[in-house]
Amino acid sequence: MTICSISTAPGIGAIAVVRVSGPDAFRIVGTLTSDAARFAELPANTAKLVALYDGDALVDQVVAVKYAAPHSYDGDDMVELSCHGSPYIQKRLLELLLQRGCRLADRGEFTLRAFMNGKMDLPQAEAVADLISSQSESAHRLAVRQLKGGFSRKIGELREEFVRLAALLELELDFSEEDVEFADRWQLRQLLAHLREEVQRLTRSFHTGNALKNGVPVAIVGQPNVGKSTLLNALLDDDRAIVSDIPGTTRDTVEETLLVDGTLFRFIDTAGLRASDDVIENSGIERTLRAAANADVIFYLVDAATATPDSVGAELATLRRVVPLDGKQVLLVVNKVDAAPAPVRLLPPEETVGEVRISAKGRQHLDGLRDTLTRYVAAHHVGDDTLLTNARHYDLMLKIGDDIDRVERGLTTGLPTDLVAEDVRGILDKLGQLTGAITTDDVLDTVFGKFCIGK
Repeated sequence: MTICSISTAPGIGAIAVVRVSGPDAFRIVGTLTSDAARFAELPANTAKLVALYDGDALVDQVVAVKYAAPHSYDGDDMVELSCHGSPYIQKRLLELLLQRGCRLADRGEFTLRAFMNGKMDLPQAEAVADLISSQSESAHRLAVRQLKGGFSRKIGELREEFVRLAALLELELDFSEEDVEFADRWQLRQLLAHLREEVQRLTRSFHTGNALKNGVPVAIVGQPNVGKSTLLNALLDDDRAIVSDIPGTTRDTVEETLLVDGTLFRFIDTAGLRASDDVIENSGIERTLRAAANADVIFYLVDAATATPDSVGAELATLRRVVPLDGKQVLLVVNKVDAAPAPVRLLPPEETVGEVRISAKGRQHLDGLRDTLTRYVAAHHVGDDTLLTNARHYDLMLKIGDDIDRVERGLTTGLPTDLVAEDVRGILDKLGQLTGAITTDDVLDTVFGKFCIGK
């Protein structure tokens, strides 16, 4: 079936792109020209100015590019029409294409056809959606690496090792009547240990990969009236959060995003931490603790006029009791230094968190905060290692990890070889689901249903 869709964003623009793909794409578009035979003779991969008509009425002059199968995005014959960006022209062209035998494309159907035609595997198809939605350099870099096959190559390497493991076990089954053991159990456990380490590394990388893809969460935490909302406004250079001298003004979390050195950060202004009899304020404090627990970076604010080494030590100790700080980048932010100087050192000697002194109201010395975020990016940079960014991949990796544990228990306890081999085949099946070598309609609907129409 030949499909069509507008592939550019809705609205008025200088140019819009209408995409037509399928076995009748060339013929159907040709019927809109004054000379269908001449259009059929146009060479592929060449842009040509073409007039499109509704009967004798000119609809638009467009730039048409023909792509002959299999040398197109989706592997089928395809025509891309760059028309003027009038919503009327776009709508009219779609109507004419539908009248001549096209149907409207479903979400992601062009990329689905590319997958079905072997132009890309499933992780690469998912990377197309990530590339379209990327909002930062880090997210873009992750999507490009996956689009180029980095994740698929890593899964392919894992699969080869599991195939070798399965082959040794299957060989034993072929000679089971002769009681021959081809696979040394100690060597198999060593191989499994290596494979488990690789799978666990990929599984652990999901937290970082997902944060770099969707925005690194930064919680701005502290007692009431230390300047948390003022700091959020200063970082954003906008009056996003309400600022008041009345303690407890912020009752809910306020979230905004900011790009720093090509990485998207999600700043979360939170309710002040204190004992309160106010039900609503306590609900806000509970949300503060959840935000801090889920954050990768915590800016803990104190007031330069009132903070002392003892009070800072007590506040950080309290924070540690209610929020696990392991693995988080925590920074003590001494605010309002323009109003009152703080002691030379506020952090207890045993504290390992960093410290920076600022004036959020005066928007002074904020570079120290940005430096902390830059260090986070450097510590979690997108290097050569493969990072998981997709929840589907993460879920399958968790299941593969469980299967590896089951295989190891089977080898250790002397489980019959046929049962151990069955568990290894289960791992290979899940690796096939990762790459799309094994798929179901439900998986494809879930993956491609997230795409925009026209891609």
